[in-house]
Amino acid sequence: MKQKVQALAKKLNYRPNPFAQGLRSEAPKVIGVVLPNLVTHYYAGVLDGIEDYATKNGYSVISSNSHEDHLREEKAVDNFVSMHVEGIIACLAQDTVDYSHFVEINQMGIPLVFFARTCMQDTFSSVTGDGDVAAQKATQHLIETGSRRIAFLGGPNHLDMVQRRKHGYLEALRDNKIKIDRSLVVCGKIDYDEARESTLQLLGREDRPDAILAFNDIVTYAAFDAIKTMGLRIPQDVAIIGFTDGDTSAHVTPKLSAIMDQAHKQGAKACELLLRRIKGDTKIYREVVPMILKIRESSDKR
Repeated sequence: MKQKVQALAKKLNYRPNPFAQGLRSEAPKVIGVVLPNLVTHYYAGVLDGIEDYATKNGYSVISSNSHEDHLREEKAVDNFVSMHVEGIIACLAQDTVDYSHFVEINQMGIPLVFFARTCMQDTFSSVTGDGDVAAQKATQHLIETGSRRIAFLGGPNHLDMVQRRKHGYLEALRDNKIKIDRSLVVCGKIDYDEARESTLQLLGREDRPDAILAFNDIVTYAAFDAIKTMGLRIPQDVAIIGFTDGDTSAHVTPKLSAIMDQAHKQGAKACELLLRRIKGDTKIYREVVPMILKIRESSDKR
């Protein structure tokens, strides 16, 4: 591993952070941010929080969109190393299951913090939302307002973000002694067309779900569109709650009940942890930012 790291450092012409070595540098202080999908409200909000906190502390931010692709994620990390950034904030692409590029970053002594989708939590600090708690509250609300066959539309099962949200959903069903129907738990690729098709298949069943908890804004609006395409009423026929940090959730018809991530706050906290690391704090932090459930028209059948 040591030889591999040294070879990578030589290839990228990497030099250690002069601040960490106690040396003065006139070069601008820059941090890199790897995002999986910049077009979503959530990731744009996180980046905004990072930039606000970084700017207030004398740092500039360069971001790179992996487009949910592992190879692009690796390339983004390599590029940041070659640019001699002070540190990196990253969120895993949905197909990332090999973390060797992050192991190498750690071996090179480059500060790294994860947010939302994380890995190697004993090695890297992280900032996440309390998706398990939020999903449990949202599912409980759906149950209390009359829904019994509640579907969960998620993403890849290996992502810890998906695991947390699915866990909360399942816990609410267990707490209410509602039998878990695994055919209502759909965890696939985070993709609008795929999520829409999965929803259409669920709604085409004789025993269709009467409510949906959707994993993120892409999946949420895909499901919302599928329900309307089937000619079903929201929430009378199918209630829906989505994880989304976008303002548009209050401007669709009917108004969408949503679990708000507090994306800006998550981004600022991730940047705070990174700057602590850059300045020599070696403690591993696991920060959890509470989510906010906003009940609107799309989920209440009463």
